[in-house]
Amino acid sequence: MSTPNKHCTVRLDRAKYERVVELAAARQCTPSDIIRAAVESYLAGGMLLSSSQRRIARINEYQHLALDIIIREQFPEYRDRLVAETDRRLEQFHGA
Repeated sequence: MSTPNKHCTVRLDRAKYERVVELAAARQCTPSDIIRAAVESYLAGGMLLSSSQRRIARINEYQHLALDIIIREQFPEYRDRLVAETDRRLEQFHGA
């Protein structure tokens, strides 16, 4: 009879292994349970991060578009100066 779980070997340095064993003892479970929970948390976090990144990108694009429209319509005389200052700061702080 086949089980739905697959076997996986993980090598940890001694300090990490001891921490896993101590945590398992404190939670009254096995080290394997701790490692499975850590893997599950990591995988779930990756999906959250991706959703979070998409949300931040959307907010960022919205803000940029809104500001650009406001500046073009209400303060067109400042647009070139703002773009030049943005480029200067980009180079100063990010080397780009």
